[in-house]
Amino acid sequence: MQELSKKIQQAPKQPGCYLFKNKAGKIIYVGKAKNLKNRVGWYFKKENQVFKTKDLAAEIYEVEFFITDNEVEALLLESALIKKHQPKYNIQLKSGDRYAYIKITKEKWPRLATERNVKKGDQVFGPYPFGQARQQAIRLANNLFKLRVCRNLPKRACLLWHIKLCSAPCIGQISEVEYQKNIDKAELLLKGQTKELICQLESEMKEFSGDLNYEKAKSRRDQILALKNISERQKVSLQKKYNQDVINYLKQPNKIVVQLFNINKGIISGRKELEIKTPLFSDPAESLADFIRQYYFSADLPEEIILPIQISEVLLLEKYLSKIAGRNIKIFVPKKGDKLKLLELVKKNLQANLKTGTGGLLELQEKLSLPTLPRIIECFDISNLGPTNMVASMVQFVDGVPDKNNYRRFKIKTVTGQSDFAAMKEVVYRRYYGLIKDKAKFPDLIMVDGGKPQLSAALSSLKELGLQVPLIALAKRQEEIFTLNHQYPITLNKKSAGLKQIQRIRDEAHRFAIKYHRLLRSQKDF
Repeated sequence: MQELSKKIQQAPKQPGCYLFKNKAGKIIYVGKAKNLKNRVGWYFKKENQVFKTKDLAAEIYEVEFFITDNEVEALLLESALIKKHQPKYNIQLKSGDRYAYIKITKEKWPRLATERNVKKGDQVFGPYPFGQARQQAIRLANNLFKLRVCRNLPKRACLLWHIKLCSAPCIGQISEVEYQKNIDKAELLLKGQTKELICQLESEMKEFSGDLNYEKAKSRRDQILALKNISERQKVSLQKKYNQDVINYLKQPNKIVVQLFNINKGIISGRKELEIKTPLFSDPAESLADFIRQYYFSADLPEEIILPIQISEVLLLEKYLSKIAGRNIKIFVPKKGDKLKLLELVKKNLQANLKTGTGGLLELQEKLSLPTLPRIIECFDISNLGPTNMVASMVQFVDGVPDKNNYRRFKIKTVTGQSDFAAMKEVVYRRYYGLIKDKAKFPDLIMVDGGKPQLSAALSSLKELGLQVPLIALAKRQEEIFTLNHQYPITLNKKSAGLKQIQRIRDEAHRFAIKYHRLLRSQKDF
């Protein structure tokens, strides 16, 4: 460790990259800095030893430096090193999409098929997030260009040939060359290159019409009309002459789920979903900045990237991306207008992909300004029907569903009389002192039944334990939500999924407390 301390003290003050290694010599983290000496020293200051960096700092055995001429070069080098070494403590991009693709099969008479396990060399299009959209695309291509749909080529024509929905290669009604032309057209359709496809079909229509082949000319005309109709439906409200990527995210425990929409000159052309594991940074702005650096190091860059929040070092990132692309790249955070609507569209798609039943949790995260999706909620209630037998309950809900194995009940030990405030303070302290002692997982949200007094009581216990867990109180009369970040209580729509969710949790905590109180009274009476 003396060798490490000496190396840190002698670290250069220039911009560059630093590599942390463990005792085995394996690279566990790669970072970039404007001033290497200041940045590396930050990891070893006691005031910075929070839980997010403790694990990393404990493993650092050796450090290595790469000096660059400027920050942009440091960013480029950092991305290359992360991609090469895949360090344990850097964010890890994991594809979160489990969507299917459309594949053109490698057969004498190719067909369109659904493919989930894409292999090297496969000609695929997508991914398609929704099965209905994928089936519609396959059906449209098959119907327009009369492609075969049967897995095994039959020895005689089927019904599709007789109703003019198949070119019947099985009985030699079309040549291989002509069939391949139809496959090429289907490929243009699936790529979204409808403009080029329509031009090609219009040219063929004129040619067939000139040769008095009116049946084929009519077929091309029908194809053109269908494609123009599809093209109109696919357009979004903003028309651009450049490409955009629209990025939004949802924060969840230990990860951020990112969804990216590709907007090709005003038309949505693709979508990708990825998970960012965040062992170091819980701040979404930091995670998004890291995501952009890593993702676009090897991905196609649009002219504009639209983000939901402002990230640090925007100008530096723009220079970095521009250098990779060889042209100007802009990062934009809209406050209103069509670009903001696109961000909302991406957010809705993210929410739709989450588990059924988390809609209320998503609303709570947004309305209560919670740092993560409150998948684990614990709620406390005091039952005090008389001067004796004061008890409390705690219920736990996971993803909106009660987890009865983690319900707890408490006899109040330190309070005399009828003080809900003191009782709440006691049970909250006892619950989370126990979790600290057992090194157990904390909830994403703590909830107490009551108003400001109960909120203050729970907060005083959390402060005493040194905990910073989101905390709210739900008052029964007006169903007002008291939080630590808002001066005034929050009122949700009575029909909202978020309010119904916390009402259900509060009512369950109340039921469980009353049940325990009645049990103690019946035992005493007996």
